[in-house]
Amino acid sequence: MSVDTATVAKIASLARIKVTEGELEAMVPELNGILNWVEQLGEVDTSNVEPMTAVIPNTLRLREDVVDADPLTGGGKRAEVLANAPVAEHGFFGVPKVIE
Repeated sequence: MSVDTATVAKIASLARIKVTEGELEAMVPELNGILNWVEQLGEVDTSNVEPMTAVIPNTLRLREDVVDADPLTGGGKRAEVLANAPVAEHGFFGVPKVIE
C-alpha cells in the first residue's frame, strides 16, 4: 500500500488538522515507511506463539467471595441506606425519569 499527497491531505482533512503543502510532502514518505513496517509485521509467523496479556506472568490476589464478610460494608443495611435517600421506591433509590 502506498500513500500519496492527496491521501495525506484527505486524512488531515478528516482529522481536522491544518497541514501546509511542505508538511504534506514531508509526511508522505513517513506514512509510507510506517505502512511498509506494518506489512513486514504481517509477514512474521506467529502461529506457534500463544496470546498473552503481559510480558511477565501475573496472578491476581483474590479474596474469597463471602457475602456479609465485613459487618460494616456487608449486606443487610438496605433500610439504613435508603433512610438517606430523598425518594425510595420498592426498596431502591427513586430517581427522576429521564426518558419519556
